[in-house]
Amino acid sequence: MGALGSVLLAGTMLAGVAEAQTAAPAAQAPTAPAPAVQAAPARTIKSLRVLGNQRIEPDTVLSYTKLRVGQPYTNETVDQAIKDLLASDLLQTVQIEGVETGDLIVRVVENPIINRIVLEGNKRLKNDKILPEIKLKPRQIFTRTAVRADVARIIELYRRQGRFAAVVEPKQVNLDQNRVDVVFEITEGPKSKVRQINIIGNEKYDDDELRKQMATKQARFFRFFSSNTSYDQDRLAYDQQKLRQFYLTEGYADFRVISAVAELTPDKEDFIITYVVEEGPRYKFGDVEVDSGIRDFDGAKLAAGLPIKKGNWFNAKQVEDSVTSLTETAGLFGYAFADVRPEYRRDAENLTMGLTFNIAESSRTYVERIEITGNTQTQDEVIRREMRLSEGDAYNSFLRKRSQDRVNSLGFFQDKFEIEEKEGSAPDRVVLGANVEERSTGELTLSAGFSSLERFILQGSIRQRNFRGKGQDLRLQANYSSYSKSIELGFTEPYLFDKNIALGGTIFRRDYNAFNFIGNNRNTTFSQTSTGFQIVAGVPLTEYWSLSGNYQLSQDNVTLDESLYYTNGSCDPLRAGRYLCEQIGNRLTSRIGVSLVYDSLNSRLRPTRGQRLVGRLDFAGVGGDVRYLRGTVEGSKFWGLGGGFIFSLNGQGGYIRSLEDSPGPGIDAVRIVDRFYLGEPQFRGFDIRGVGPRVLRVPYTQDENGNTILQTDRQSIVDDPLGAKAYYLGRAELEIPLGSGAQELGLRPSIYVQAGSLFSITRPLPTATFTQATDSSGNPVFNVDGSPSLLPLVRPVTTDAGQQLYLNSFTENGVTGTRLTTCSVGYSATFGGACAGNDPNAAQTQTITPFLERFVGDTPKPRITVGVGVNWNSPFGPLRIDLAKDLISVDGDDPKLLTFNVGAAF
Repeated sequence: MGALGSVLLAGTMLAGVAEAQTAAPAAQAPTAPAPAVQAAPARTIKSLRVLGNQRIEPDTVLSYTKLRVGQPYTNETVDQAIKDLLASDLLQTVQIEGVETGDLIVRVVENPIINRIVLEGNKRLKNDKILPEIKLKPRQIFTRTAVRADVARIIELYRRQGRFAAVVEPKQVNLDQNRVDVVFEITEGPKSKVRQINIIGNEKYDDDELRKQMATKQARFFRFFSSNTSYDQDRLAYDQQKLRQFYLTEGYADFRVISAVAELTPDKEDFIITYVVEEGPRYKFGDVEVDSGIRDFDGAKLAAGLPIKKGNWFNAKQVEDSVTSLTETAGLFGYAFADVRPEYRRDAENLTMGLTFNIAESSRTYVERIEITGNTQTQDEVIRREMRLSEGDAYNSFLRKRSQDRVNSLGFFQDKFEIEEKEGSAPDRVVLGANVEERSTGELTLSAGFSSLERFILQGSIRQRNFRGKGQDLRLQANYSSYSKSIELGFTEPYLFDKNIALGGTIFRRDYNAFNFIGNNRNTTFSQTSTGFQIVAGVPLTEYWSLSGNYQLSQDNVTLDESLYYTNGSCDPLRAGRYLCEQIGNRLTSRIGVSLVYDSLNSRLRPTRGQRLVGRLDFAGVGGDVRYLRGTVEGSKFWGLGGGFIFSLNGQGGYIRSLEDSPGPGIDAVRIVDRFYLGEPQFRGFDIRGVGPRVLRVPYTQDENGNTILQTDRQSIVDDPLGAKAYYLGRAELEIPLGSGAQELGLRPSIYVQAGSLFSITRPLPTATFTQATDSSGNPVFNVDGSPSLLPLVRPVTTDAGQQLYLNSFTENGVTGTRLTTCSVGYSATFGGACAGNDPNAAQTQTITPFLERFVGDTPKPRITVGVGVNWNSPFGPLRIDLAKDLISVDGDDPKLLTFNVGAAF
C-alpha cells in the first residue's frame, strides 16, 4: 500500500462527541454531589450554515437534524443533532460551532466513497465466494459499521468451512477526492479438527463402537483425505440422531442424549466434543398385532408376515420397515392413501414393547388422471406409453413403481425421477404426477484417447437418443485407431405406427486388424474388412419378456500383409502360419437371428436391483457363402445391499457349430473371424485375446555358454490366438460406496472375481516339420535344456508359376558374377525361355531357421482372476482402471496385471 497510511478500523470510536462536549460544557453530568442549578435558558438560532461538505447538499445535511433558523435550542438539542447526523452514515465527523452566539456552524467531514474492495491472504475461499456475501461495494459510501459487519460475515464464512482460527483485519487506504480502498487482510488459519470425541454415560457399548455410528470422526493421521474430521455444527446434530437410531435398533427405547457440547481449544485449532447420554433399559418386542379398518385385510395374517417377532429385541428400524410393508401391501390392492400408524405399549416392569399397527379405514383408489410436467422436448406420449397405469385404472403401488423404473430407463430425464401421488377430486381418486427434468439427449462428440488395447484412439459421433422428441434413436459414429476403423449409421423407432413394436437398422463398414507381439513390436497378422447392414425388430411378450429378430448381410474379406507373409505371390505358411493362410478369402454372410430377453432391472443405465437374461440364436446360411448355427446366453442380477453397496452376478456363454464340412485336415470349419475370443476387456486380468487356443512359435536362442536352447521370453515368442467354438465367463462384483466428495467426482470402485474359459477347436497341422539331428550312431540329439536339436529346413526358391530358380555363374568383360535363371543347365537370355549351354547351375534355396511350434490353451479348465477396479468421470473423460491378478491359468494364457482406458471430449 506504499506510503499511504493504513488506519485500523475495528477499534475506532465515533468522532465528534468530544467536540460536542467541549462546545456545550453545561451538558456534562457532575462527577460529585452539587447543589441543584437552574437549566440554561433556551436560545434562538440566528443563522445556520454547513461547512466541509463536498458531495452532499447543505439542505440534505440539515434535514437529518431538528435545527432551524428562528427556532430555540439548548445544549441537549445540539448534542442530539450531532448524534442524528452521525447516525445517517453519511458523515465521518460532525462539529457544531457558535453555540453561545446563536450563529451555528455545522462543520462536517463526509464519509469517503469506496473505490474498490481488496481481499488479501484468502486461498481457501476465493473472491467469488466472499465478495457476494459482504455489504460493502465499490462506489458506495464507506462506514465503519458496515466494515465491522463485513468482518463478522467473513469470519462466519470461514467458520462454516471449519476454520475457527481465521482472523480478518480491515484497513483503509486513503485516496484523493475523498476515496478509499478497503482492504481485508485475512489470516485463514488451519482447519479446526475434532481432536477428541468423549462419550459419558454409556455402559453397554464402548466409545469406539459409538464413534463408528457418527459421521464426525476424530482427526488421525490415516484420515488425512477425510473431510469428516473437521468440526461442523450441523453434523453435530446429525450425529446425535445417529446415536439415537443406533440405540433404538438395539432395543434401548428410552435412550436419549442429555447434552452435546463442542469446546474450542485455547489455540483455536481443535474441538473437543463431549456427549452425555442415558442408555436406559433394553426392551424386547411384546405382542404384535395388526388392527385393520380395511375389510379386505386379515389382521392376523398381516401380523404373521411382518419381520417383527415376539421375544426379539426391540428394533425401531423393523417398525419402520413394517409400516412401509403394510403401506405397500395396501397399495397393491388399490388403497393409495392407507394410513398405517404404530401404537406402542410399553411395559416398564417386564421390559417389553407391544405393538399394534392401526390401518385406518380407507376406500379403494382409482387413478383420476396422470399429470406430466417439465417436458419441453419429449412428447407426452413417449412418457405415457411407459406407464403401467392409465386413467381410470385401480391404483396399484407395484405398477406405479414399475412405471417409474421404465421412465428412468429411457435415459431422457434426470436421475431419481419419482411418480408422486396426490389426492384427487374425491377420497377414492388419486392423481399421479410425473414431474420430469429433461437432460440433454443430443450428443456431438469428438474425442481422443489412449487405450491399452488399441493405443491411440480417435472417435467422432453424433447421436440423438430422443429424435424429434419421439424417443427415436438416430446415430452416426466413426472410430479410428491403429488397429481398428469403423463407420456406422443407425436408426431405431421404438414404437412403430404407435404400436409396441421396435424397428431399427444399421449400415456399417468395419476394418479390424488382428495382431501379435514379437519382442516389444506389435505386428498385424490378418486384416478383416466387413461391409453390410442389419435390421432388428422386437416386440414385448409380457411386462418383462420380449422377443426380437434380426437379419444381417455382410461381405467379409480376410487378408494378410503380402510384404510380410507372402513368398512368390502366395501366402507362405512358414512366415504366416498355416492356420492363417487357410483363412484368407472373401465371403458373403447372410445371417438371421432371434433373441429372447427377460429384463426386470430398475435402470438400464446403472442398475441397483433386478435381473436380466438374454438368449440369442443365430443361423448363417440364408444364402451367402457361410453356414453355421451360433447360440449365446447372458444373465446378470443386481442386489442393493444398503449403504450404497451394490452386488452383482454376471454369467455368459456360447457355442458355434459349422454346418459345413471341414475344408481339410487340421482346418476347423468355423472361420477364424466367426469364432469366440476371450480376454481384455471382458475378462480382466488377461491381455486382449489372452485366453484360449493359440499357436506359440518358439524360436531357438543361445545361452551365455553358447548352447542352443528354446527362447523363454514371452515377448520374443510369436503368439497367434485362434479363437474357439465354445466359451463361458462368470463374474461376481461388489461396488463400494465412497464419501459424498468422491461421489461428486464420479469415483465408483469395485472388487470382483472372474472365472471363464475358451475352448474347442480343431488342432491345426504343424506349419513345418524339422528333422531332428542325430549323432554318428543315428541317435537323436537334444539341446542342454532338453528340447530337440532340429536341423534347418532347406527349400527351393521358385517363380510365381512354380518354376525352380537357379544361380548361373558368368564372366563377361572381366567381371564375374551370378544371375537368376530357370535353366538347370546353361542360360537363357529371356527369363523362362530356351536354355543354351552345357554348364550346370546351382539350385537357389532358402534356409528356414528351426523353431518349435506349440498348440496350447484348448481346454475347458476355468481360469480365475481377482481384482479391483474404479470408474472415474475424470476431467479428461471416462476413465476405467483395473488391477487384476490371475490365480489360475493354463499354459499359453497371456496374463495382464494393469489395464486402463481413457478418453477426452473437446
